[in-house]
Amino acid sequence: MIHEIFMPALSSTMTEGKIVSWVKSPGDKVEKGETVVVVESDKADMDVESFYEGYIATILVDAGNTAPVGSAIALLAETEAEIETAKQQAQSGGATQSEANTTTSPGQIADVSTSTATAAETAETSSNGNGATHRAGRVMVSPRARKLAKELKVDLSHLQGSGPHGRIVAQDVEAAAGKTQSTPTAPPQIKAPVTPPTPTVKSAPAPTPTPALGGQVVPLNTLQNAVVRNMVASLQVPTFHVGYTITTNELDKLYKQIKSKGVTMTALLAKAVAVTLQKHPLVNASYSEQGIQYHSAINIAVAVAMDDGGLITPVLQNADQIDIYSLSRNWKSLVDRARLKQLQPEEYNSGTFTLSNLGMFGVDRFDAILPPGQGAILAVGAARSQVVAIDDMFGVRQQMQVNITCDHRIIYGAHAAAFLQDLAKLIETNPQSLTM
Repeated sequence: MIHEIFMPALSSTMTEGKIVSWVKSPGDKVEKGETVVVVESDKADMDVESFYEGYIATILVDAGNTAPVGSAIALLAETEAEIETAKQQAQSGGATQSEANTTTSPGQIADVSTSTATAAETAETSSNGNGATHRAGRVMVSPRARKLAKELKVDLSHLQGSGPHGRIVAQDVEAAAGKTQSTPTAPPQIKAPVTPPTPTVKSAPAPTPTPALGGQVVPLNTLQNAVVRNMVASLQVPTFHVGYTITTNELDKLYKQIKSKGVTMTALLAKAVAVTLQKHPLVNASYSEQGIQYHSAINIAVAVAMDDGGLITPVLQNADQIDIYSLSRNWKSLVDRARLKQLQPEEYNSGTFTLSNLGMFGVDRFDAILPPGQGAILAVGAARSQVVAIDDMFGVRQQMQVNITCDHRIIYGAHAAAFLQDLAKLIETNPQSLTM
């Protein structure tokens, strides 16, 4: 029997995927549940596993190329004798009548499974006693780590994976081989801010611009194409903007007190927004054809620029319910894994409200574009020292400009203004409550 391996849908918004690398080559034996290919979805790289045992007969989409979701990317023969038949089928561009009876029907499009971690998979994870993490009896290893292990002659069975859900990644192999993390795929180090404790983290480097290639057209990568689709969709929504000035002196004092415990300004701002949204469920809602969709959770998505182009919004789920220290640890983990393209779909597409902080790059103010499926996004500018009138006298205060973009189909100006007033009151008078 010959099976088609299809391009899987790794997220609800994915329309096509890019082949990052083939783990298996034509003629290779494949076990059921074994990784055969790595696919780049909108915002992450995912291992794709075979539902069947057999042999890779032919690859239809080479590494580096893209294919629509649901299209065949390879043929899998159950026996070696069927490999040649599968090759002929691929060359002819279709199956013969007899072959059509044995190939996967359109209703069986999920001919592969991804290694997206679910609760069931997590429950299957176990240790073999040697430190290597298994799922359903298999060591979880990224394709690049497996290839690197062969080159460096590292025994994977003795490694403890540091990736999501214990997955062994390239850095684990390098560490075992006594090498530094100098491969091109190593993530940039996320360093704690060293500037004064304000939302203006001036030490944060701006994303490195792509070198100008005069006269050339550089194709957009998968992540950039996803951003294009989302932004074009957003242009169909009637939006409006409301600005507000917030004094940050008290927030800065709090940050000084707790930053040594790993708390980041991003987490503080996300927590402040989430707590304020508790009083303004409409601002946390979204429009639907049936009416206003109120969400049961407050999930704060935070925009992060990727070094290789594009934008991703890791999500701090239930940000209003989680303590600030755990929230900061969660944020660091999300950013680290976003740089490695290891986020699971629910970690970047479950946001109910988005925070975009260009203040860390010194930007005074800006208007953000509303993400699809959300009702509002808050743009945060840099905090600046300003001379202000205080009790008939003049003084200097740290102030930042924030601008909220709202979907006018469900949120009106008064709603946005009330939300910003309460956010300012929290930050200016009671930021200590964010640690409770």
